[in-house]
Amino acid sequence: MSRVVVAAFDFDETLTKGDSVVPFLRRFTTTSRFAVSLLPHVLRLLPSAIRRDRDRLRVLATQIVFAGRSAAEVDAAARSWGVQIAESRLRADTTARLRWHLDQGHRVAIVSASYEQYVRVVADALGGDGQTVEVLATRLHVEDGVCTGRLEGSNCRGPEKVRRLEAWLSDRGWRRDDVVVYAYGDSTGDREMLAWADHPHWVKDPLASVGP
Repeated sequence: MSRVVVAAFDFDETLTKGDSVVPFLRRFTTTSRFAVSLLPHVLRLLPSAIRRDRDRLRVLATQIVFAGRSAAEVDAAARSWGVQIAESRLRADTTARLRWHLDQGHRVAIVSASYEQYVRVVADALGGDGQTVEVLATRLHVEDGVCTGRLEGSNCRGPEKVRRLEAWLSDRGWRRDDVVVYAYGDSTGDREMLAWADHPHWVKDPLASVGP
């Protein structure tokens, strides 16, 4: 039976040479506005920092950095950051694998906790030639043209990766048994996607030769 091949790439440190979220947040934290907005949240941040709870810290950082900022300002910064990632911060090994999947006619998705606003810019650059790289990532909530500081849905980590991928497949009329899932990454979410898949293929070594 011929099955659809879906290649799911994580973003930070799988497609990119390092973390992309912190440098993006820093673009908004060079003014006194950030220092003032941080003060009310200091006590809320401490327990999460001690526990190294990345999900909670991401939510708090989103609130502090983006609440009240115009969506146009954030989108412009995201476009600029996405272009910079695409031009100088991508890993040659895993992007070569992504290209291989596209050349084979496979479906390619970036499933990541990074912000969709700039991940989509990178995905468009990686696709090219009319090919599509899907993006299932964390997105900022916008209301009346202003960022609220909340996330639109859950942070795309852990079990949420599985939920997003399953919903994406369902929208296209595919069941779990219809697809072979390749995963590029070693996060909890990547492992859970592979545990969920009926036909998983975990690429443990992104430096191996191109082509699974």
